[in-house]
Amino acid sequence: MAANLSTSTSSAPTKDQPNSFFRTWYVHVVNGLSNNKILLVHCKSKDDDLGEHHLSVGSETQWHFKLNLIKSTLFFCYMASESDHVHVRLDVFWDDPKLFYMCNWEQCIWIAKDDGIYLTNIPDKNDSFMNGWETGSVLLANSTIV
Repeated sequence: MAANLSTSTSSAPTKDQPNSFFRTWYVHVVNGLSNNKILLVHCKSKDDDLGEHHLSVGSETQWHFKLNLIKSTLFFCYMASESDHVHVRLDVFWDDPKLFYMCNWEQCIWIAKDDGIYLTNIPDKNDSFMNGWETGSVLLANSTIV
């Protein structure tokens, strides 16, 4: 299930919104799980497969990019905790002014916690719950189901 921050279709910058097209964007996925649980993260876009990462608690994977010419840049991630048999697939970057605001026009910080996935709302200084975990089998990159 993808996070949905906005129903707005306007992407024109306002006085408080810098032009998103020329910016370098950074996306972070952080393991905020408890009890030393490993977080499996596999992120992709239409053009790039960023690979599978096994993150220990407190560690992260990150990448940076610029929006494509038609502003259709989309990154999504599959995240899973093998020990809890929970997983989720969600969009972590798309062209949306409300997402851009929460990311403070530069840094989108996604945190996997025990109860779900949060996006750090940098200007408001809080973590916003975005998606709960789904229970069931976890799919690993080598097609192993655990």
